[in-house]
Amino acid sequence: MAVSGSRPATKRDFPWWLAAAGAIALGVAVLIATSDLYAQVFTIVSRGIGITVFVTVVGFALATTVGLGIALMSLSGSLALRQIARFYVEIIRGVPVLVLLFWIAFAGVPIVVTGWNAVTAPLQEAGILGELKVRDISLLWRAIIALSIGYSAFIAEVFRAGIQSVDEGQVEAAKALGLSRFQRFRLIILPQAIRTILPPLGNDFVAMVKDSSLVSVLGVADITQMGKIYASGSFRFFETYSIVAYIYLILTVGLSLALRALEQRMRRSQAQR
Repeated sequence: MAVSGSRPATKRDFPWWLAAAGAIALGVAVLIATSDLYAQVFTIVSRGIGITVFVTVVGFALATTVGLGIALMSLSGSLALRQIARFYVEIIRGVPVLVLLFWIAFAGVPIVVTGWNAVTAPLQEAGILGELKVRDISLLWRAIIALSIGYSAFIAEVFRAGIQSVDEGQVEAAKALGLSRFQRFRLIILPQAIRTILPPLGNDFVAMVKDSSLVSVLGVADITQMGKIYASGSFRFFETYSIVAYIYLILTVGLSLALRALEQRMRRSQAQR
């Protein structure tokens, strides 16, 4: 007879989905190793992994930096800064990433280049600076900038929610101890907020791995673009895009499992304190 008020022990489900996914991944790996066609497709498509990883890591680092700045603006005591941050978040979140990618690549960059040349015209006439041309900014970096801007709006909301989750009493206690605003943020707010921020931030990172495939519309040689090139020349669409999906799944599922393990480790560490 169970004691009144006690909670029954919960049994953790065996991850059958992971076992099934692992079996499928192993089967595809065997197919790649034994089939000349699949081996050739994998060899060509995998050349884009480096670009995909580069776009994701650099883009996410920039998005996180900008997102943190926007989040701090949204929590500022200045009404103007708060309104600017809210305007940025709402406008950027309302534009599809693909549309933003096209706009940055073919409209935003030319506008910036024209403005830069106008501002630096005296220096260019003196021979100190050369004229900047639109083609000087590669499509790879245009794609990275677009992804960074697109994701920074979502990451800003993640940081804002995490910072606001910290108990106000601890902030007031830090003020009473004479800590500066930066010290309060670095020593009190951020270490506690990171526990709230990490899970959705990890989800955004995994999402950016998938959305990095959008850079293929600009001809950037990532996984998807390499698959498009091979499929258009060989007409092996099933084999090619099966391998493309396989590589993305390896990357995203692997990252998701690693992030989940990190969250559980942090949870156990917090429970032991």
